[in-house]
Amino acid sequence: MNWNRFKQHHTVYPDLGFALDISRIPFPDGYIEEKAGDLEKALDQMEALEGGSIANPDENRMVGHYWLRDPDRAPDPKISDEIRATLDRINSFTAKVHSGNVAGAGGAFTDLLVIGIGGSALGPQFVSHALGDPRNDRLRVHFFDNTDPDGFDLVLAEIGNRLNRTLSIVISKSGGTKETRNGMLEAKAAYEAAGLSFAAHAVAVTGDGSALDRVAVSEGWLGRFPMWDWVGGRTSVTGTVGLLPAALQGLDIGALLEGAREMDSATRKRPGTRNPAALLALMWYYSTEGRGKRDMVILPYKDRLLLFSRYLQQLIMESLGKEFDLDGKRVNQGIAVYGNKGSTDQHAYVQQLREGVANFFVTFIEVLKDRAASSMRVEDEFTSGDYLQGFLLGTRDALSEMERTSITLTVDEISPKSVGLLIALYERTVGLYASLIHVNAYHQPGVEAGKKAAEAALDLKRELLDALKKHSGQHQTAEAIAASLGREKDTERVYKLLTHLAANPDRRISRTPGATWDQDFFTRDDRRHLSDTLLTTGHVDES
Repeated sequence: MNWNRFKQHHTVYPDLGFALDISRIPFPDGYIEEKAGDLEKALDQMEALEGGSIANPDENRMVGHYWLRDPDRAPDPKISDEIRATLDRINSFTAKVHSGNVAGAGGAFTDLLVIGIGGSALGPQFVSHALGDPRNDRLRVHFFDNTDPDGFDLVLAEIGNRLNRTLSIVISKSGGTKETRNGMLEAKAAYEAAGLSFAAHAVAVTGDGSALDRVAVSEGWLGRFPMWDWVGGRTSVTGTVGLLPAALQGLDIGALLEGAREMDSATRKRPGTRNPAALLALMWYYSTEGRGKRDMVILPYKDRLLLFSRYLQQLIMESLGKEFDLDGKRVNQGIAVYGNKGSTDQHAYVQQLREGVANFFVTFIEVLKDRAASSMRVEDEFTSGDYLQGFLLGTRDALSEMERTSITLTVDEISPKSVGLLIALYERTVGLYASLIHVNAYHQPGVEAGKKAAEAALDLKRELLDALKKHSGQHQTAEAIAASLGREKDTERVYKLLTHLAANPDRRISRTPGATWDQDFFTRDDRRHLSDTLLTTGHVDES
């Protein structure tokens, strides 16, 4: 590395408080100019997308997350009006909650439980963690972001006796997402066990007329906010999905939208050789040879950006991980994304990054401002923040010495505006990179396939439960049970389902060791269940 290359390929965007350094990606002289035509085509496609072209043929819908922070750019005045009206409603509802005019059974709300999964959780979690401050937050924020019973219990334990002052937001576009449905039912059961009405503490963020919307109407929930079919989950953080929880937490959503809007403007500019998102997409293309041949490692040197790599995992991998390109040719595209935070990574996987398999490129994220107040000196004239930057620069050089390549993004500080900038930068980069590799970034057939496979597993579990109930008290191996159901091809799955049932006493399935693990016996043991239930509760569940 040398100063002249750094001067040539380090670009500062002073109006944004942002800089991009691509000097440590070893592309040859003339490469950017050679790819200028491809960048222009990608920008043309992005312009058409923002203009309202159908981008998701699977669902025949537009993709308009850019309109969320600049409603005037929406192709239909009705959409523009809906965005503005929704933002007004978010601010109005938030003001009522903060003032106590909308309250829980125990008084003014103190806590917020966000129930969602995927983009309906990762974006809000990232923003909450990056910008929250227990000293200033208006509500403590908690998340149900999985369908893990133990996870539900841990979150409810955190809330404790404040459940009567906890507002719940259920986020699901269709209302049919099973993980979110399960979280809602678990939350509802917890409220009711405490003698509380869930509806009197609940808000829905969902599509108009969805299953969730109908439940919220019929039960009289506190409020309903829209999710539009032209906003995908992984790009919904600057819509109602992200803005409502952030506003209720007390974060400046206006500044978040402003940062995203300003980065959108910068990443529309031509030529693409000065456009930060276009340059970043081109570096991804060079680093992966346009085929995902290297992983993307995200290393933010800031605790507040810890969840950024998780957020980017979904945004990038769900958008780019595609079996077929736009012409129907099998290409198996994608970029694997993982990350930690500096300087924690100094003591984790930098050893492998420097000396192991060179199958990655790194993106360092540097934050110039250490904290709001002055910092103490921990050694001579150095602060803890000086050490943090030292570790970033040192790690970057250590990797460069071994010909490990990296990109560096620099922001002045962590603020609502800079978080908005980062969100918008990566949303645009993903779209432009997808154009460069000729895939559709805005559909996710693999996710739907996974959901169908999960439903098949649950259907088989229903069969098992019925069969075991029918033959209560009879000891059978997984192999025998599968054969009795005509499911010989699914014997492995039958075994896995049975071991899970047997590990949970309330399911009434017992497991008795056989000569080898595959000869273990399973049975529905109603007598043992009745005995245990009487001992612990004094009554019996007749089911």
